[in-house]
Amino acid sequence: MNMTEHDTLLDIKNLTLSFGARKVLDNISLSVPRGAIYSIIGPNGAGKTSLINCINMHYKPDSCDMMFDGIQLKGIYPHKVAALGIARTFQKVELFHGMTVLDNIKLGRHFLMKFSFLGSFFRLPNIVKDEMKHRQEIEEEILDFMGLSSFRYSPVGALPFGVRKRVDMARALAMKPKLLLLDEIMAGMAMEEKEDIASYIMDVQRDLGVTIIWIEHDLSAVMDLSDRVCVLNFGNKITEGLPEEVQKHPQVIEAYLGTQEVK
Repeated sequence: MNMTEHDTLLDIKNLTLSFGARKVLDNISLSVPRGAIYSIIGPNGAGKTSLINCINMHYKPDSCDMMFDGIQLKGIYPHKVAALGIARTFQKVELFHGMTVLDNIKLGRHFLMKFSFLGSFFRLPNIVKDEMKHRQEIEEEILDFMGLSSFRYSPVGALPFGVRKRVDMARALAMKPKLLLLDEIMAGMAMEEKEDIASYIMDVQRDLGVTIIWIEHDLSAVMDLSDRVCVLNFGNKITEGLPEEVQKHPQVIEAYLGTQEVK
C-alpha cells in the first residue's frame, strides 16, 4: 500500500536508541496509517516497549526523524507529546489503587483542564465550571463507552484485573488522543477478559477513530485484529506488512511462530 502524507499519522525514519554501549533499536523505520490498528510483535528483549517509549519521548533516541501528524517529535518533552494527542497504557497497570475509577480516569484529562493555584484553592466559579464540564464528558462518554459506569465510585484496587486494564485504557482515552499506544494490554488476562478487551480495541478504532499502536504477545489476537504488523528481533526490524503476509514470512515463522503458521 502506498501511503500519502495525509494517510500517514506517524512516520518514523532511521530511529536508533542505545543504552551505553548496548544498541537497543537499530535504524528502525515504519509508517503507521491513520485510523489503523498497527501491531508490533517480537520476543522479550526485541525492543518493542523501548520503541513506544521513544514515540512518546520518554526515551530520547540517539537519532531519528519522527513526524506525528505533520509535527516533528524529536526534542519535544513527553508532556508536550501527550498534548499533541499521543496517549498510552502500560504493561503493569499504573493506577492509584486507593482512588476511585472516576478519579483515576479524570487524571488523564488534567492537561486539558483550566488551572491556577489561586483558582483551584478558592474554587473560583470558572475553575469549578470547567472541572464539571470535563467530569460530565468523562461520565457520559468514556465510562459508558468502556463499560465502567457501574464501577465509577469503586476503589480501583478492589476491582478484578481485567476491569483495571479497562480503567487504564479509559484514562488514556480521557486525553482525547489521536494515537493510542497499548503496551501488552492482554498480558495476564484470562481468555474471556482477552475477548472483552479485543472488542474494546476494535470499538476505539472504529467508533472513536483513534489510531492504535499495539504491542502484544498473543499472536492469534494480533493476526485477527491488526491492519498491519511490524516484527522486531533484537532491536532490528525483520518485516512489516499485512497480517497474512507477515505470518508467512520465513524469518517470522522461524523466530516467533515455530515451524507452522498462525491459524
